[in-house]
Amino acid sequence: MSGASSRLIVALDLPDRGAALGMLDRLAGRAGCFKVGLELFVREGPSLVEEMRARGATVFLDLKLHDIPNTVAGAVRSAAALGVEMLTVHASGGKRMLEAARRAAESAGRPPLLLGVTALTSLDDDDAERLGIAGGIERWVERLAGLADEAGLGGVVSSAGEVPRLRARFPRMRLVVPGIRPAGAAAADQARTARPAQAIRSGADFLVVGRPILEASDPAAAAERIVAEIDSALRPGEPEKA
Repeated sequence: MSGASSRLIVALDLPDRGAALGMLDRLAGRAGCFKVGLELFVREGPSLVEEMRARGATVFLDLKLHDIPNTVAGAVRSAAALGVEMLTVHASGGKRMLEAARRAAESAGRPPLLLGVTALTSLDDDDAERLGIAGGIERWVERLAGLADEAGLGGVVSSAGEVPRLRARFPRMRLVVPGIRPAGAAAADQARTARPAQAIRSGADFLVVGRPILEASDPAAAAERIVAEIDSALRPGEPEKA
């Protein structure tokens, strides 16, 4: 797998096991990781993750855990036992929760990369104001990323717009960016989006892409186009294609 394709995470935001495994097979070798979110995991459970891993897939379990420290720690241990490579917790759960999650992950024989979710990419500054968050989304994201860093997490999830500041302030952390929309793709329910090359050049480590691939007439070709754009962004001096 090329360096560019290893940066692509495909979000399997699909209704059931059959659809998810069918898409996994269609995209084999074209992405570094496949993300299982809340809807699919609630419907199909841990056995889906086990089957995906049996087929050779690297799995990102995106559950956005947010509860009291003891409960989150137990959930992290259970997820780690499935052999997932990445796992999300909400950074807004607080430092004690994040530290409990990190300790639970470290206790696994093969710890997953624990990622703190900052502000969902569906939120904008108006939402932040309604939630009583001072200073807007970007400042809120930076504060939450700082909390994740203090707690020892391996990375954070944010939109591409926040990546330059986060990369400068937290150079050790892995930055995972959803809300990726290739040219011509609809933003849908995402408020803070970016092109693949833009996100990579900003300093993102991994890009999460769902609907632009899943809803394409040819998902494999759509994934290949995104990988090509990532590859161009990784080559110094190459302009972004329109």
